[in-house]
Amino acid sequence: MDPEVMAFLNRISRTIGFTLLWMGLNSTLGIMLGYAFVEADWQWFNYLYYIFLLISSVGYLFLLYKIWKDPIGFNH
Repeated sequence: MDPEVMAFLNRISRTIGFTLLWMGLNSTLGIMLGYAFVEADWQWFNYLYYIFLLISSVGYLFLLYKIWKDPIGFNH
């Protein structure tokens, strides 16, 4: 397999893997453990979850930027 194609497929697989990890972690904390739901009023774990969600979203987007910032250089 060409090295350019392999680099492209590696980027795609890393993107899918990190996306599934990020979504699984946040959905487990938010939905399954119930930290995303505000019942009567905001609790400390609600604030902590949404701060974590914001920080992890910025980190996730930065990671995707680092993965995709360099051109692969397909030769035509």
